[in-house]
Amino acid sequence: MEVLNRHDTSLNEEGRFRLLVDAITDYAIYMLSPEGIITSWNTGAQRFKGYKPSEILGEHFSRFYLEEDRAAGMPARALATAAEQGRFEGEGWRQRKDGSRFWAHVIIDPIRRPSGELIGYAKITRDLTERRAAEQTIRQSEEQFRRLVQGVSDYAIYMLDPDGNVSSWNFGAERIKGYRPHEIIGRHFSTFYTPEDREAGVPQTALDIARAEGRFEREGWRVRKDGSRFWASVVIDVIRDDEGDVLGFAKITRDITEKMETQRALEQAREELFQSQKMEAIGQLTGGIAHDFNNLLMAVLGSLEILKKRMPQDLSLTSLVDNAMQGAQRGAALTQRMLAFSRRQELHMEPIDVSGLVRGMMDMLSRSLGPLTVIETSFPVRLPTILTDPNQLEMAILNLVVNARDAMPSGGRIVLRASEESLPSGKSPLPPGRYVRIAVIDEGEGMDAKTLEQAITPFFTTKGVGKGTGLGLSMVQGLASQSGGRLMMNSSLGEGTTVELWFPVVVGEQITEAAADWPQQEENAPRRLRIVAVDDDGLVLMNTTLMLEDLGHTVFEAMAGPEALDILRKHQVDLVICDHAMPRMTGAQLAQAIRSEWPDMPIILATGYAEIPEGAGIVDLPRLGKPFSQAQLAEAISRIAS
Repeated sequence: MEVLNRHDTSLNEEGRFRLLVDAITDYAIYMLSPEGIITSWNTGAQRFKGYKPSEILGEHFSRFYLEEDRAAGMPARALATAAEQGRFEGEGWRQRKDGSRFWAHVIIDPIRRPSGELIGYAKITRDLTERRAAEQTIRQSEEQFRRLVQGVSDYAIYMLDPDGNVSSWNFGAERIKGYRPHEIIGRHFSTFYTPEDREAGVPQTALDIARAEGRFEREGWRVRKDGSRFWASVVIDVIRDDEGDVLGFAKITRDITEKMETQRALEQAREELFQSQKMEAIGQLTGGIAHDFNNLLMAVLGSLEILKKRMPQDLSLTSLVDNAMQGAQRGAALTQRMLAFSRRQELHMEPIDVSGLVRGMMDMLSRSLGPLTVIETSFPVRLPTILTDPNQLEMAILNLVVNARDAMPSGGRIVLRASEESLPSGKSPLPPGRYVRIAVIDEGEGMDAKTLEQAITPFFTTKGVGKGTGLGLSMVQGLASQSGGRLMMNSSLGEGTTVELWFPVVVGEQITEAAADWPQQEENAPRRLRIVAVDDDGLVLMNTTLMLEDLGHTVFEAMAGPEALDILRKHQVDLVICDHAMPRMTGAQLAQAIRSEWPDMPIILATGYAEIPEGAGIVDLPRLGKPFSQAQLAEAISRIAS
């Protein structure tokens, strides 16, 4: 009875096991004979292989293999491996009853008696088609991403391990930084930093910030394999696993050197435009003030000249008049500087040999410097010819030398140097071509960047009260600009200052044309003339009339252009002297009107302005710069009316 119960219990356990195996639907679980014949078949096998037990029991398991796999002997090798090694496991394509394929994961275990005799095999198969497709999709996506990253050439994209060592390297990294993968993978990314950044701990700081905040982003200098530097935009992102532990860092670097240089050039162009607009506005204001001031000085100087001629020869009175005239002349010099800055000063352009001009100035320069300062010159024997106003150039050089002396209160050395330079295209704010460069170099106190920026601004001066007008450099700049050149300055605190004047070289035809414009001296004194004097300022008109009458001429006064035309129609006139800046009808417009009716009428334009509106048709008019003396007035008349 006890034996029978044990047998029933065993049957019941075997039954339960069969029920368990048959209930599994995700795995094909079946038995094979030692020869590979199928001896059992569960529901899972029927579900994804398509065979009912009646259709497959007694058949060889090789029918699940593809034809080419059967021809290659794969089923037999699988059984042999299981028998010899105790297990066979593999993946591959298998075939359903309907001929469709699926990707199978297969395990074959041998079944032996206690004696070791092989009595068959247990075979478990799982359909992994969907998982394999998903894995292939992932692998394909990863491969596409890898190719994408590898193919990017404008960005260095690479991975770092948690310690900052390079673990991957794309083509962009190789192109930008110069290292091939085998040269850099495994090395620390601080290799790309400058020595000063490595010393300051910048690489480690970048990783610490990325680890703490998730991201690090900066710009800075980086170093290529060949030692050259480039300006880089850098992003470092931390990479963590599901538990939050740091797996490494993703690093993206872009070379933005060209962008930075373009931005810097744009900012420089904006700054230059702003400075140009500011200086133009100041120039307009300064020129207007100088014009009005010239008219006042005309009245003062003219009256003083006539007064000096007509007053009694009393030394005490004469000295007072002389002092007043000297003050007015200093005011006239100030207006000349203002007009030079605003580019409205009349320049008498002549071809100039700079070497000869400076040699002729050396005695005057030496006397101007005093005993504590020495001047050294470095000039070629000959330099190419430039075209400018020689008197104004002498004044400009003297001004620069005196400024250099004032910058060295304890004395020192000033170097006056000239040379011929060639400027290529795009390397300078000046047009390309040949230039003569005149440099004044001192060993003085120098200027900081802010002072240097303001140095040319009108009325700005670092000298004490009463020791400078702040117009010297403005005048020099105006001269250089009107002559087609430029004033350049370089200075730093404690290292002295270099001021350079650049003038374009002139050649054959330009020299000939300039020589044709030089004033020709007439030997004969002018005859007595009937002159129309035109000026909208009553004080100026009165003094001009007094000077003309004192010279023996007959004068008709007019305060406007239409009034002057009426006089011309009523009287016989030999010469017209007119102001340019007048309301309603300018001097240029009056000259056009006169020439339309009296084509041969001599006209002198009295003005402090160098610029006459384009299209006025009177560029050939002789001009008399304001304020003018009686001698200058007489000389102008003698040139045109003799």
